[in-house]
Amino acid sequence: MALRGHVTLYDYLDSGNGYKIRLLLAQLEQRYRWVELDIMAGATRTAQFLAKNPNGRIPTLELDDGTYLAESNAILWYLAEGSPFVPEGRIEQAQVLQWMFFEQYSHEPYVATPRFILKHLAPDSPRRAELPDRLARGRAALGVMETHLRTRQFFVSNRYSICDVALYAYTHVAHEAQLDLEPFPAVRAWLGRVASQPKHIPITRKPP
Repeated sequence: MALRGHVTLYDYLDSGNGYKIRLLLAQLEQRYRWVELDIMAGATRTAQFLAKNPNGRIPTLELDDGTYLAESNAILWYLAEGSPFVPEGRIEQAQVLQWMFFEQYSHEPYVATPRFILKHLAPDSPRRAELPDRLARGRAALGVMETHLRTRQFFVSNRYSICDVALYAYTHVAHEAQLDLEPFPAVRAWLGRVASQPKHIPITRKPP
């Protein structure tokens, strides 16, 4: 599937939420313009960027008609709808959304946020006090994924879809949040299957 026109992705290379979009765009073979914004220097809090996304966050997708789309999983759905990355059945589509909501509410705050605290904030940051509770909840989220994946290759209908993209983004770098994946063999096997998908790219690869 090719999108009409061109899109611009406002992003930050180390962001797993941005990586979701870069990975899907690579797998869709969709060309796009990439604009990296240094979130640590406040680049998303400027008046210019807030006019694009009042929430001041990346990723933000700009369409060729001037529309701006925010929230990584909404962007995933927009880009993937009508492609093999979204199943055709209504119940399967709802299950994809179920796991994408799980990722944002039960996974991302407890896997991505500890990673951010550890990688990007000072060792004496008061936010370090959040880590024990967040990491415990992160392990709980990984446990939910482990149970589901014990009898499945992928999250929905045993086929790779955008909910796998959404959950892969921060799970595959969970070690950077000091989350040990050794107790989760089904999750580790799933990570390998996602990484072996055609046109997979690493989080560290800058778009051309």
